[in-house]
Amino acid sequence: MRVSPAIGCLALLVATQAWAQSAPVSSSTTSSHASSTVLPAVTVTGEQPGPGLWKVSKGDHVLWVLGTLTPLPRGMEWRSKEVEDTLAHSQELLEAPKAEVKVDVGFFGKLFLMPSVYSARKNPGGATLEQILPAQMYARWEHVKPQYFGNDRRIESWRPILVAMELYKKAVDKAGLTNRNDINKLVFTLADKHGVKRVPVKYKLTVEHPRAALDAIKQTNLHDISCFNQTLNTVQNDMPSLTERANAWSTGDIQTLRSYAVNDRYQSCVIAVLNAEFAEELGLRDLPKRMEQSWLQAAEAALTHNTQTFALLPMEEVLAPDGYLAQLQAQGYTVQAPE
Repeated sequence: MRVSPAIGCLALLVATQAWAQSAPVSSSTTSSHASSTVLPAVTVTGEQPGPGLWKVSKGDHVLWVLGTLTPLPRGMEWRSKEVEDTLAHSQELLEAPKAEVKVDVGFFGKLFLMPSVYSARKNPGGATLEQILPAQMYARWEHVKPQYFGNDRRIESWRPILVAMELYKKAVDKAGLTNRNDINKLVFTLADKHGVKRVPVKYKLTVEHPRAALDAIKQTNLHDISCFNQTLNTVQNDMPSLTERANAWSTGDIQTLRSYAVNDRYQSCVIAVLNAEFAEELGLRDLPKRMEQSWLQAAEAALTHNTQTFALLPMEEVLAPDGYLAQLQAQGYTVQAPE
């Protein structure tokens, strides 16, 4: 099962409440690829064009797709004349699929004041990482931890998935990358500038009893050691490859982007949540399929009604052999990659 970043962010938000604020992304797929590529962790800077656009068409109706990626180089400024020109001549902008949690506003407003929320980030029964993790994995953690957390002992009582998220965020920052360079928002600004209608693709998840959900999360073992292990692998072995992937997006190097498949670090973290006991009660387990169907239906509607539409998609859904564009192609649409 492949889980898109939009779905993963929602799942992690519900599962970890206030701590699911990092925006992890897939990096290189295998350690063999990382070990065979010795590169300095240097990011590109200055104005960059980003990748070209994918063309999905049937007859004279066209959907132009920009694949987005995070993290990106911190010193990079994205500016694409191709994107702005294409967007300006489109009838609609189809936004990337997104999931939203619908819950009582007052509840989330009080969230940070509730002691029970802070205890939810700890392991059930007060267990520590040393007690939960296999000995060899914990030894690797002890080697990595000082570089990012110093002598902080408080994190030793956190759930592995939350430690993994914080570790990844710090490693990304240290590598000169950032999750704050949001291409989606920049495209929204261009759409507003040219008066292009924005079409959101949202799946709303309603949490009827948030306090009960929080209590369930506190008592649930997320089985998230795989997530923690994959994050360690990424931080120890794959940061140069992650940097190269970010640079490839920035410079529009499609060939290099294709050489990096999806790392299962993020998959492991999201699946740990989707397979948790509370996931079915909250409606998380079928999120991937629902999000996929929502976007595909919106894309087909746009291709039917508009002469030209612009769309945003996570790069993994653009490139994956079973991704959204591959599914449109299987339904008879013509899909062309940028030259």
